[in-house]
Amino acid sequence: MHRTWWRICQRAQCAGRPRAAAPLFALLLVPLLARGADAPAIDTLTLAPLPVGVPPPETPGMPSDAELEAAQAVVGEILIDNQNIFNLDDPKDNYWLFRAADKLHIKTRASVIRHQLLFKPGDRYSRRLLDETERILRANNYFYDAWIRPVKYHDGRVDLRVTTRDVWTLNPGFNFSRSGGKNSTGVQLEELNFVGTGTDLEVSHTRNVDRTGSVLAVSNMHAFGTFTQFGLAWANNSDGHLHDLTINHPFYALDTRWAGGVGGVNDAQTDSLYDRGNIVDQFHDQHNNVSVYGGWSPGLQNGWVQRFSTGLTYDEHQFSPVSSWTGATVLPEDRRFLYPWVEYDLVADDFVRLFNHDQILRTEDFYLGTLATLRVGWADSTLGSTRSALIIQSTAGRGYRTDGSTLLVASDFSGRLENGVLYNGVADGSVRYYYEWSSKWLFYTALTGTKGWRLDLDNQVLLGGDNGLRGYPLRYQDGTARSLFTVEQRYFTDWFPFRLWRVGGAIFFDAGRTWGQPQLAQPSLGTLKDAGFGLRIGNARSGLGNVIHVDVAFPFETAGTTIRRAQFLVTTQRSF
Repeated sequence: MHRTWWRICQRAQCAGRPRAAAPLFALLLVPLLARGADAPAIDTLTLAPLPVGVPPPETPGMPSDAELEAAQAVVGEILIDNQNIFNLDDPKDNYWLFRAADKLHIKTRASVIRHQLLFKPGDRYSRRLLDETERILRANNYFYDAWIRPVKYHDGRVDLRVTTRDVWTLNPGFNFSRSGGKNSTGVQLEELNFVGTGTDLEVSHTRNVDRTGSVLAVSNMHAFGTFTQFGLAWANNSDGHLHDLTINHPFYALDTRWAGGVGGVNDAQTDSLYDRGNIVDQFHDQHNNVSVYGGWSPGLQNGWVQRFSTGLTYDEHQFSPVSSWTGATVLPEDRRFLYPWVEYDLVADDFVRLFNHDQILRTEDFYLGTLATLRVGWADSTLGSTRSALIIQSTAGRGYRTDGSTLLVASDFSGRLENGVLYNGVADGSVRYYYEWSSKWLFYTALTGTKGWRLDLDNQVLLGGDNGLRGYPLRYQDGTARSLFTVEQRYFTDWFPFRLWRVGGAIFFDAGRTWGQPQLAQPSLGTLKDAGFGLRIGNARSGLGNVIHVDVAFPFETAGTTIRRAQFLVTTQRSF
């Protein structure tokens, strides 16, 4: 699970960025893209369409997985059954608008699905590989779900059916989101699955609290019929630009033996420092980063994976004043680090499928195994770095599952040791707990925390309406440490309006605070609390964002401040 180094998007428009996806509006528009698809092939099988969220049935009379593995069965024919957005055999879906959407939509090509399989005809049958392949397919935003079933056993061979369901992937139109009292808007034309190839094309113009910008981007997580990731982005912003290129072949599966990649970013933008929801400092940041790496692994052994990687990174930030800023200006110190590094990863094979936790009526793959990563690099001033430093990055995590309860623990740490002193040290930790009252009622609570040591001026530890404290303005409190406690009671309904969305609801309570007083920041206001309620709208037919949040949050502390007594938030997030 090698980390992705460069995002193929603006910092303010990264994966998981707020967007108000409108599948119904999108379905009314004719795609402007050229139509294309695989020619009919004998290895493609279209079965009776399935209801949304319902997996295909098991084939009667098939031996169990344990029996097939004990018999050393091998994979026979692989049938690709990629289903369209709507089930037209269902009278509730057999509507002119949905028929038009299915006809206009270009289904994912069978070859794109086949290239993501971890097995081929003649390989030994393994339920573990089938499960891992399902997880890989489900990770694509152009699929609603994926299932792999044995359908026939004969002469020691097992025929398999790979069933996927496409979602609507064309996003033409207007986007809107609101959090922390600020709006973000934009117009864009994005296709997540260009002519069924899995390629993401985006042309957009957005305006948010940080900048106005135009973006042209293309990416494919399975380029050239392989597991190679390719991304290219160009952005022209009101405060600078972004040029980004990534070519990466990651450790895409537990038994992957090698990985490697190269990437670079040239990014110029105005950075704003915030406190109490207001800008307290601004400066221009010219950032250049180039990195190359390679990795090797002995593969999956006795349920564990070890990975060894090494690489070279050049990372530079140059700061300068902004002429339009009239307030106090404190510039961060320029820094440039050129360093080789080595990394060790330890991963356990332990996953579980859950439903109605962070998504609405979707298969959710929760990782419960032990995960540990340590990367160490040395930047030497004699080789071009502004100063010598030992650069450290690490992560660790573990999950636990008992009857109806799931506990996830995670942490990470990064920083630089310069002459034995820690600079820009950041430690993050989180504990998330889920308890299933029933299939529709879920209790959720989370505790997260961050601690910083001698932070670079441009690296803020912020708390506000845009990162969990929903009743307060965005970037409201600045400190050198923070904590946030959240409690939610979630409810998942059977409501399926217009056969397009799944609906849920939540009532919540947040409490958080910051510690420390960075340069230019006012003293902490102590523990801040809010409570509220909201709707959760899951996209059942669209890949344009997973869950739309519509929340109303009420802060507990408003006396002597200009904070509104209620905050209205509309965001699209990856989870409930």
